[in-house]
Amino acid sequence: MNEWQRVFDSPEPHKEPFPAPYDKCTSLQRLCMLRNLRRDKVELGMQDFVTEFLDKRFIEPPPFDLKACYNDSLVITPLIFILSSGSDPNKDLDILAEDLNMSDRLKRIALGQGQGKKASTMIEKGMANGDWVMLQNCHLSISWMPILEMTCEAMEVDKIHPEFRLWLTSMPSPSFPTAVLQNGVKITKEPPAGLRANLKNTYLKLDNEKLKKTDKILQFQKLLFGLSFFHAIVVERRKFGPLGWNIPYEFNDTDMDITAAQLDLYVSEYAEIPYKVLCQLTSVVNYGGRITDDKDMRTSDIIIADFFAPKMLEDGYKFSKSGLYYSINPDRDAPHTSYIEYIDSLPLNPEPEVFGMHDNANITVGQTSANNTFDIVLSLQPRIAAGAGASREDMIIDLAADMEKQLSPPYDIEAVGMLYPTDYYESMNTVLVQEGQRYNKLIVEMHISLKELQRALKGLVVLSAELEAMGDSMFDQKVPALWTNKSYPSLKPLGPWYRDLLARLTFLTTWIENGVPNTYWISGFFFPQGFTTGILQNFSRKHQLPIDTVSFSFVMRDEAPEELDKPEDGVYVFGLFLEGAKWDKEIKSLVDPKPKELFSPMPTIHLLPVQYRETPQSGIYRCPVYKVLTRTGTLSTTGHSTNFVMWIEIPSNQETIYRSSLVSETNAQVKFCDNSYWIKAGVACFCALRY
Repeated sequence: MNEWQRVFDSPEPHKEPFPAPYDKCTSLQRLCMLRNLRRDKVELGMQDFVTEFLDKRFIEPPPFDLKACYNDSLVITPLIFILSSGSDPNKDLDILAEDLNMSDRLKRIALGQGQGKKASTMIEKGMANGDWVMLQNCHLSISWMPILEMTCEAMEVDKIHPEFRLWLTSMPSPSFPTAVLQNGVKITKEPPAGLRANLKNTYLKLDNEKLKKTDKILQFQKLLFGLSFFHAIVVERRKFGPLGWNIPYEFNDTDMDITAAQLDLYVSEYAEIPYKVLCQLTSVVNYGGRITDDKDMRTSDIIIADFFAPKMLEDGYKFSKSGLYYSINPDRDAPHTSYIEYIDSLPLNPEPEVFGMHDNANITVGQTSANNTFDIVLSLQPRIAAGAGASREDMIIDLAADMEKQLSPPYDIEAVGMLYPTDYYESMNTVLVQEGQRYNKLIVEMHISLKELQRALKGLVVLSAELEAMGDSMFDQKVPALWTNKSYPSLKPLGPWYRDLLARLTFLTTWIENGVPNTYWISGFFFPQGFTTGILQNFSRKHQLPIDTVSFSFVMRDEAPEELDKPEDGVYVFGLFLEGAKWDKEIKSLVDPKPKELFSPMPTIHLLPVQYRETPQSGIYRCPVYKVLTRTGTLSTTGHSTNFVMWIEIPSNQETIYRSSLVSETNAQVKFCDNSYWIKAGVACFCALRY
């Protein structure tokens, strides 16, 4: 056990020798075991596997050479730029066109509604005159793609000017014509990856003259570096997925350039630098113009406050706990060189601490990347099972029969309504009936589809496209689309999803048979927002109070759910999971999680309604609660989010802890907000995890 613990705890488990007798495993067997031990390091193990059996060049992207791509093309060969976040091929194409004296003959059009006919005309003229035609954003003109495909297939070498070239740009899209993609030269260019690369990309466009153009030279240089650091951080937080941003925003150099111009103006024109104005313009207007989620806006506000503030002008002001990232004093005569040298000294791969996150965030990134790779591999596997074992169809039939056998029949809603009639003083009766109705839609669909799938695979009825897709999903251990359309949000694969469904139905059945529970499993609700609204209604009706004056207070309880009796007011809830932090019941506060502890259970919480309650200004973290880990959602017809549930307030004494660990004695006056530490770390609660 100790030997396996050594492998599990290692920072490089993919390179660690396994204990005997597994030390004689093949490279593929090692990958399979690594998948179970440390899924976050599987991709690094796959790189070693490819290097061992093929060559290192197969895992290293080739240098970007647009001229070489052009030389590989013919007049009938489209050159396709596959776009990625933050990349723009226009500048590289302009340079190539100038190099080959084609600048005046480079024609561009951005595709979109009504642009198809203009694009066709431009291609016809280009083939006759020898122009370069660039059609941008093909993924935004799906209806015109068949015409593009026919145009490319009809091209004949001897009827086209030899200098003609067709350039296309598109995001990855299933609607892009396969024939065009197969026959074209595919080109992709990744934007700068990593904090250091982003910073260097910004400063390579600057020089000493640009850094000295204001009256307040030193202030401008330091604040500009802070802005550059902010830009690099908000761009790089994308790699952490929902832990970084709820929605992956397309921040780019234009946002940075506009904000830098405003910084130059405000530093030059004002006697005292208006930090609040700069923060507002940057976070809410320039970058905030792309942000559509209020929790992400909160994160942006907290991050920019670290860089557009008087402390940024102090010598050696540190941006993170490690002290590796700080505000330097540039050389007066050569500030540009000072910043470039400092940027070059930074780590190539930054640790999560610079983003305000726990080291566990790297594990989340690795697992997400590995899961995406596994999904791709799974989608490529053959659909017909080989060998002497059970056929693919037999395996699906057995699985469907077993699931149908375990699934309970639909609830008798009329009987439930008679047991729990509508009561002005007990809204939970209505919540129970509505939950039964929602689950019934899913149960009925599952019973019908499971029965029909078995019959179809046995040849008793026609196998429709929907049933075939359902069978494919079940074989791949994915929840069929037929069910997800009528189900609650979930990221679980089929097995864990089905066990979770059975647990939810057991929770509801126990409630129906045994009466209103003392504590509620909040994760078991199809629509938890209706449950929380019902709690407030009960309190307001009991005490004859307007419901819009009532809100929750939150009390963390140490007892297990089964040890608690029903409270006088409010309810006890359990079943939430915390990401990015953990609850310490000894000190009654949020604390950093243990290494490799990605999620931790929250204690039982007393949701206690209070009238005219004011939110505490310190000592708490205002934590969002979501149904699933994606954190994104849409507004449903009820006006509620399909994912966000509510805000809860969790006690936190992190202000003292964080200040004492980060601030030096010479800078002891700096005060940190309780919320800021946890907001940067992306701390949130969830009703359900991925497994």
